[in-house]
Amino acid sequence: MAAEEAKGKEKAAEKTKGYKPEEVTVDTASIKMMKKALNEGIETIFDRAVTMKPCNIGVEGICCKNCSQGPCRLPLTKKIKDGLEEDTRKGICGATPETIAARNFARMVAAGAAAHSDHGRGVAETFLAAARKETHDYTIKDEQKLLEIAPDFGVEITVKEGDEEFPRDIWDIAVEVGEKALAEWGRQSGEIYYAKRAPEATYETWKKLGVVPRGIDREIVEIMHRTHMGVDQDYRNIIAQCSRAALADGWAGSMIATDLQDVMFGTPYPIHGQINLGVLEKDKVNIIVHGHEPLLSEMIVAAAQSQEMLDYAKSKGANGIILAGMCCTANEILVRHGMPIAGNYLQQELAIITGAVDAMVVDVQCIMENVANVADCYHTKLITTNPRARIASGRGTVHIEFDEHHAFEIGKEIVKTAVDNFTNRRPEQPILIPGEREMMVAGFSYEAIRYHLGGTFRGSYVPLNDNIINGRIRGIGGVVGCNNCRTVHDSAHLTVVKELLKNDVIVLTTGCNAMACGKAGLLTPEAARVFCGPGLAEVCETVGIPPVLHMGSCVDNSRILMAASEVVKAGGLGKSIADLPAAGSAPEWMSEKAISIGHYFVASGVYTVFGVTLPVTGAPRFQKHLFEELEKLYGGMWDLVEDPYEHAAKMIAHIDKKRKALGIDKARERVLMDMADRQKLEAM
Repeated sequence: MAAEEAKGKEKAAEKTKGYKPEEVTVDTASIKMMKKALNEGIETIFDRAVTMKPCNIGVEGICCKNCSQGPCRLPLTKKIKDGLEEDTRKGICGATPETIAARNFARMVAAGAAAHSDHGRGVAETFLAAARKETHDYTIKDEQKLLEIAPDFGVEITVKEGDEEFPRDIWDIAVEVGEKALAEWGRQSGEIYYAKRAPEATYETWKKLGVVPRGIDREIVEIMHRTHMGVDQDYRNIIAQCSRAALADGWAGSMIATDLQDVMFGTPYPIHGQINLGVLEKDKVNIIVHGHEPLLSEMIVAAAQSQEMLDYAKSKGANGIILAGMCCTANEILVRHGMPIAGNYLQQELAIITGAVDAMVVDVQCIMENVANVADCYHTKLITTNPRARIASGRGTVHIEFDEHHAFEIGKEIVKTAVDNFTNRRPEQPILIPGEREMMVAGFSYEAIRYHLGGTFRGSYVPLNDNIINGRIRGIGGVVGCNNCRTVHDSAHLTVVKELLKNDVIVLTTGCNAMACGKAGLLTPEAARVFCGPGLAEVCETVGIPPVLHMGSCVDNSRILMAASEVVKAGGLGKSIADLPAAGSAPEWMSEKAISIGHYFVASGVYTVFGVTLPVTGAPRFQKHLFEELEKLYGGMWDLVEDPYEHAAKMIAHIDKKRKALGIDKARERVLMDMADRQKLEAM
């Protein structure tokens, strides 16, 4: 009888809300939690997506609110779009749709680059504090990585004494690297150090176009100045500055963050993990770390695994502690520790609705303010930790501020707060933890890929290049990005990836796309024989890797840039990233960070396709500049394709175009290549 009553309430709620859970997500664990939310009257993002529709002018990028004379809204008519009527639209100051759309686009790049690069700045500050021995909670775990990146900053790793050369003290190297890395944010002239990590031909393209970044903060500030009312009014010039700022994100802020995190916490290598809401356990303290910065989450991992905290949890009646991740913090603790992932962006409210989460610990980026309201409906304690990101709403919200100088003690305080809250679970609220959880293999840094392709002594990208040249692998797809409540949760991610795999395109992934793939079972070596074309399946089986390589969090998209550079350097596939049979994709993007990421891939030479929408469609000339003209400049360009099947088809068509340009589009006899053959490829 109770089950029938619950079913009736569920149907009534669906009618009131205007959607069925099965219509908005393909993830069965999320469907169960949405039904629980409907029964218990809890509002989630899926409810708000139904009641609040996007602005049809803003979504086209042609609403300007950069001064108080507006906002100016310039709707695009069908006649203008079809070229049947002259485009005379102007804002009150005379700004054209192209100027307005370019300014709006540029400000998204600036915000996205600022978010990633501010993350990087915090990492650099903590790294320098550790190098100077000002904090004892962080150390150097990967000395080899430090020695590899030091020369990129112009830091010597040896010292001469007379005619002999000796290794420098590792801490002296670390201090100098930290100082030079941190100075990249304030650099006012010259070039960022990492620009020369790119293939020489790619770097020369940037030099020719005058877009090599000078300093991270300078390029972001200059976008904000140029897009102020009455400054830059040439969309081509605005986009050139977008390129500088985006490249400063991808090849400096994000890349520095990734590298220094690897030095402090260890460079990821393949590791097993589990994913989805089923990783939570009813009889244990459940802590979810959510956000993007691993500086604190690393300490929470250490605290949650300490005997002191395990004993404390037992004293409160718990059977242990589960520490699970959400969003990109999840990816960070997964790739280094194998810690479980509770879910991606659109599952953050749903995790709390299980009733089993004792604390959700948040730092920055992608945190919905409504998690505080949902937490108030249960016993969950919401803990904010970053001075940049407080949440005003929520009776159960507390702030425990992170300080790198006392990191482990703060980690213990947070874990203790969660354990204390375990006893506050509400008996009248039943706990429902879905059974869904999948095994996966993650942690494919570009160094790990090199190792897998040749081992410790023969690690090289040459075997990958060989298999692209001989046609077993058609090309490389970088599929990344957020979830978006305007699409069916995870559906476009999975459709695009599966279409690429069955056409022998190997996929590199980060962020929420990586988690969608994990939940769908695509991050295991066994997935190759199920989802891949015969060529890719053969390679994956031989090497023992999944067909989708999880490379980390969204800041770790810099790993994909480095992997692409390694492919170029291995020889036989052109001289620049633009020559590679490769394409990028963000099927369900939603944040400004995605625009910055997309643009640094485009400026690096990658054809990059977005789904959902792109705020440029109301300015046809500006859209043409992004979708066609940039390819003549950088070798990469933007595209917008909402249908995921067509989205994947356009990526494959581009890969085939690049194969043809390289002369490897014809079927070739499969032969074992000797060293002479490889030397010929490298000389091409």
